[in-house]
Amino acid sequence: MRNYFLNISLLVMALTSVSAQAEVVSKEAIPRPILDQFYKKHPNAIEMIAAKKTHFKQELFEIIFKEEKDKDKLIELYRPNGRFFVNVSNVHGSNMMPAVASDNLKAMFDTYTVKDSVLVVNPNGVGEEYELLVNAGGTDWSVVVDRAGAISQKERN
Repeated sequence: MRNYFLNISLLVMALTSVSAQAEVVSKEAIPRPILDQFYKKHPNAIEMIAAKKTHFKQELFEIIFKEEKDKDKLIELYRPNGRFFVNVSNVHGSNMMPAVASDNLKAMFDTYTVKDSVLVVNPNGVGEEYELLVNAGGTDWSVVVDRAGAISQKERN
């Protein structure tokens, strides 16, 4: 009976998950208030990439960059009005996620590998989401997993 409910819940999650094309934006398309705030915090930022993302049901701009002296990539999220939202933490591997997340990923993708994973903590209250870069069948997907292990978003990269 427990497996029946698990299978039904996995099917419902798979059917209701959002699938869309992730939108990478050029530097010129980033709203001016975001760039102003970003360059105040990081005047020496290099190799900047931006994308529109959704976390905690909010439209955000994800800025991926490196500092001149730092070799690791840094990720920050900004609201469209320019206000800083949160720093994103790199988490290597998916071992920090709830165990049910692996089952949900297996139900969505027959075979997959997690190429990259980051943790987004909600600054407005309780909650966290994991954003994974998953390769399945030669296609890269951006998958968002909530703190309960449910897949809340799936976007083709």
